Amino acid sequence: MTVLTDDFYRSSNGDRWRLVRETDTGQRAVRHEPNLSSGGRVTDYPVEEWLDRTGTSPENQALRVLMEKLSQSERDDQ
Repeated sequence: MTVLTDDFYRSSNGDRWRLVRETDTGQRAVRHEPNLSSGGRVTDYPVEEWLDRTGTSPENQALRVLMEKLSQSERDDQ
């Protein structure tokens, strides 16, 4: 199984968000990696759930931009 990760947002306090994709299954998740002072516990969320939960936040917008780029790249490869 191959897992691809794409960083799409880093907050000013050091939290990081990544899109995690399993190439074999096509499953995608958002991985939140909080800074150590926030506990540092990594959490994965289903993409759609995370998008619904985060509304119009900067990290939500950044993920939407990344997903559009990936989608366009996949269409170009066909």
